[in-house]
Amino acid sequence: MILHVRFRLEPQCEALLPQLIGLLGQFTPVVQAEPPDAALADLRGAVRYFGRGPAELAAIIRVRALALYGVDCAIGAGPNPMLARMAARCAEPGTTLLVTDPEDFLRGRPVGALDGVGRATARTLCAYGLDTAGRVADAPPAVLQRILGARAGRDLWERARGTDRTRVVPNAAARSAAAERAFPRDELDRDRQRRALLSLAQELGARMRAEAQVCRALTLTVRYADRSTTTRTRTLREPTAHSATLTSAVYALHDGLALQRARVRGVTLRAEGLTPAEQAARQLSLDPADEKSRRLEQAADRARARFGPGAVVPGSLAA
Repeated sequence: MILHVRFRLEPQCEALLPQLIGLLGQFTPVVQAEPPDAALADLRGAVRYFGRGPAELAAIIRVRALALYGVDCAIGAGPNPMLARMAARCAEPGTTLLVTDPEDFLRGRPVGALDGVGRATARTLCAYGLDTAGRVADAPPAVLQRILGARAGRDLWERARGTDRTRVVPNAAARSAAAERAFPRDELDRDRQRRALLSLAQELGARMRAEAQVCRALTLTVRYADRSTTTRTRTLREPTAHSATLTSAVYALHDGLALQRARVRGVTLRAEGLTPAEQAARQLSLDPADEKSRRLEQAADRARARFGPGAVVPGSLAA
């Protein structure tokens, strides 16, 4: 049985995720982090070892997370990762939803709820009347293969019937990275907010380059004085870790919010879709200014590696 645990973490508390992963590790060594606020745990061995069912173990995990870290969670349990994720999305905070009959659980679910089905694929399937997982499961595989292609159609047909061949991978590479800035007081000044965003873009860019990674998208979360938040995501033109590109993208996200006189308490920037830099293609630029910027960035990275992260910073942050 697989658990998918969704912790209710505020953006400024995402640093607790490694400790919460350690909590799950007390029950099973097969734990896969899913930043920023979730994890998968394979409890098949734990059920036999502790002599308790998955619902009982889930209740213990929830109580310990709340008692030790003050973090509530919603837990989904199912025979595979896909069903566990879907159950966790349907579970209310502080509860566990256990899937014992995959066919019954999936039949009325919208097709977009299945793993691997994005908006475009969902629209295509709905145009053919395949708007629920049950209807997809009842359709002949050959029909889905004509609509989506041989492999994608077969995979979707299996998922609609509750089959998921993926496994929980312990110590899997992180798929996202985040950085957060909290203001000492509620901040209304737009320029100070942009300085914080510049600092976040520089930090994430340097971190990704040090780990030879690039990101495909950026997500900006703005936290206000009343504790409400606004989140926006932008897909980049190409995977990158170039700080100048990241800065331009986060500035555009910030401008799109049109905050005006909003009282901002903090901002969080997340780099999504991390992949190894060697696997990403980059469009060659004929702009000498861009090439110069990248060479300066490489020199700055070497200086930071030798003298520390504060050795080189943009002039507007040093002021």
